[in-house]
Amino acid sequence: MSASPDDPASSAGDRRLRMPRGRRSLNPEARMSLIEHIRELRSRVLKSLLAMLVGAVIAWIFYPHIWHFIKAPYCRLPHHVLDPTLASGGKNSCPLYVTGLFDSLFMQFKISIAVGILIASPVWMYQLWAFIAPGLHIRERRWAYFFGGSAVPLFAIGGTFAYFAMSKGLRFLLHVVPAGVYPLITINTYLSYALMMLLIFGLAFELPLAVVLLNVAGVLTHKRFRKWRRVIIFGVFAFAAVATPSPDPISMLLLAVPCVVLVEAAEIFVWANDRRRARRGVVYPGLTPEEISEYGLDTDPMGASEFDDIEANR
Repeated sequence: MSASPDDPASSAGDRRLRMPRGRRSLNPEARMSLIEHIRELRSRVLKSLLAMLVGAVIAWIFYPHIWHFIKAPYCRLPHHVLDPTLASGGKNSCPLYVTGLFDSLFMQFKISIAVGILIASPVWMYQLWAFIAPGLHIRERRWAYFFGGSAVPLFAIGGTFAYFAMSKGLRFLLHVVPAGVYPLITINTYLSYALMMLLIFGLAFELPLAVVLLNVAGVLTHKRFRKWRRVIIFGVFAFAAVATPSPDPISMLLLAVPCVVLVEAAEIFVWANDRRRARRGVVYPGLTPEEISEYGLDTDPMGASEFDDIEANR
């Protein structure tokens, strides 16, 4: 007869379910030694590396198409901006340069490895989760699903916005080149710029997750968030103005407006979560009404009237 989910013998985690019956009879609590943990970690790391290697090989085969996709924001610029010698008419080109004999080869290796890691992400993310999940409680797993399932799409959306904002930044950077000076843009320089834009936009789009995480941890309440909303929105626009290399409003708005929308969506979550806690009579999770929070949030986060109603209903 299988054990029920509430059975204490089944609370050790899913890892014991993968153990052979013979070993389970010798080890009824299904505890794993340090060597067994290391062996499992080694197995999952090898599987992840094998998946990345297969992904890198696929990226190497399709490298011309990948490079065309990476270079597209640069090639969207007017040709006289890319090369002033073409201002009076010339061939249709968007030149990038290499300064070393092996630069092109090393660049192909780097791009193939990076794209291979991206292709193999479902495999290595599953291996990572399968190693960590048995040590988590059900509630922790639920929040891990939420944050992990939200962080990847948000970063991808930020990277998509960065891809379309790159041309604006390149146009500005090339326009500030003094007259008579010809820019010699190397492949490594262009890739560094693309990576910087990807990280800036991707991490900026993770801001609402940080707000939700602080609320779940009991650090940030809706009352406190509402008090600082204008400052937060101003900070988002200020960060967008500084982070984007182009001073034009379009690039700034491409970063700031989606971030503000996501922050407002996070505020709705914070408001709903605080109301849920208020209905349950829980102001801060893990604390009794007599305990004071370590974060200095011992003041009433819901307002005196709402707090008095909760106390009266008790």
